[in-house]
Order: sequence, then C-alpha cells, then structure tokens
Amino acid sequence: MRVSKDFIMREIAGEFILVPTGAAAAKFNGLITMNEVGKFIFQTLAEEHTAQEVAARITEEYRVDAGTALEDLEEFLQQLRQIGALVEDAG
Repeated sequence: MRVSKDFIMREIAGEFILVPTGAAAAKFNGLITMNEVGKFIFQTLAEEHTAQEVAARITEEYRVDAGTALEDLEEFLQQLRQIGALVEDAG
C-alpha cells in the first residue's frame, strides 16, 4: 500500500495538513490535520509498504511496542481509506 499522489502534505503554522488535489479535491472537500506520527506514516507510505513494515518503522522511530504501533497504524490507515488517500494492491 501507499498514499495516493492526489494528496499532498503541507506544514502550515507548525501543523501538518493533508490536502486533496486533482480528482481527490472533487471527491473530498476538506483538510486533514496530522500529528508527528501521522506525518511519519504519510511520508513512509510515499513508497509501497505493508502495514507490518510501517508498524516496525514506527516502533523503531518512536520507541513504542509493536502491538500499540500496529493498532494505531490501522486506525490511521482506516481514516486514509475513508477519504480515498490510500492505494492498496487489489491482489
């Protein structure tokens, strides 16, 4: 999985904002504010990764246990799915 190229991240006044562009802007009318971990996940998913790979990177970067990392990641991924910001392999 990876993030859609139709969403870009911007830092505005110290906040990390996910902004829809192109076709995504017509489907999703809004902005998503992310914390530091959300920013880290979004940047990691600029390239194709599995949830387990991303959770392992979170664990290394933030010194959190694997279960918590995976649970929080899944919650964030679900939010990305809901707005169409996540591209997942159909196979």
